[in-house]
Parts: sequence; structure tokens; C-alpha cells
Amino acid sequence: MCGSNAGQSAGYVAAARELGTTLAKHGIGLVYGGADIGLMGALADATADANGEVIGVITPDLAQRDGHPNIRLEQVQTMHQRKQRFAELSDAYIALPGGLGTLEELFEAATWNQLGIQDKPLGLLNVNRYFNGLLTFLHHAVEEGFIHREHVDAIAIGSDAEELLSALAHWHSPNATKRGG
Repeated sequence: MCGSNAGQSAGYVAAARELGTTLAKHGIGLVYGGADIGLMGALADATADANGEVIGVITPDLAQRDGHPNIRLEQVQTMHQRKQRFAELSDAYIALPGGLGTLEELFEAATWNQLGIQDKPLGLLNVNRYFNGLLTFLHHAVEEGFIHREHVDAIAIGSDAEELLSALAHWHSPNATKRGG
């Protein structure tokens, strides 16, 4: 999960490229949104350049506009099918800086863990402290009684690729489950 834009800081693209190279170095494949633009393109290119496996999952309209020409693309008809396919192909989720789509996918993955639909590690690559405001908000939601602390604490966080992969390797499923109300 990451932006189709590159962001204002060159550090975002550098971090996406570092993550791609690090994934390939560890033999971890990449499943992502299939675009060749922004952080998505940088991540896919770096993973492929390091001889890592890359699978893009994309809708036909997005494929026509922004589809990556040099990687394996799986086309699905809808965005809902796209996210379902991500879940089927992925063993974990990593969110890099991004916009509304990134945040939507991040929260869906977290919600699916919370509801027991899946049990997959979820991590944030917190480049340039990008997610600090979001983490502050999530802790506020805990204090206000809307989220179990265990669900926020279960989000692995790293400021660089190696730190995040280490945190994901030590990830444990939250004990709390969502109940009524």
C-alpha cells in the first residue's frame, strides 16, 4: 500500500526503492497495485531490479492509464476484487506514505484483522514521520474507547526497511476481538 504520487520529499521515493531492494534481498515477493507511477512504480521497479518477484493487481481502467509495462499484472474488474486479490496473494501488509487509497487499504487490512477475517501482519514504513499524526489519532481513539489498544499496538512500525521487516517478523496477533456495539 503506497501512493501513486511521489510526495514532496525525495526521501519517500528513496524509501520505496530501499524497501523493494530489501524485500528482494530477503526473498520476499511484492504484491501491489500494479501502477508504474509514484511510490508504487518506484517500489515495483526496485523489487524487480533486485530480481524479486512482483505481482501487480489492477483494474482494466487503471491498467490502461497507469499499468506497469514491465511486470506481471493480474487484472480484476473492481476495486473490491482488487483488495480481495491482495488478501489472497499476500502474507502481510506494509503501508508506505500515500493518500486516501493507501489509508483506505490500511484500515481495511487492520479491520479484517480486528474482525478475525484474516490474521496477517500489518506494518507502517514511517518515512519522515509521515504516519505520526495518524498514530496520534489512533491512540486518541483508544483513549476515547473506540479501538482496543491491542489493535493499535499490533501495527508494526519502522523508519526504514530493515527495521520494519524485523518488526513484522516479530509481529503477533492482537488478543482483543471486536465485540458488539
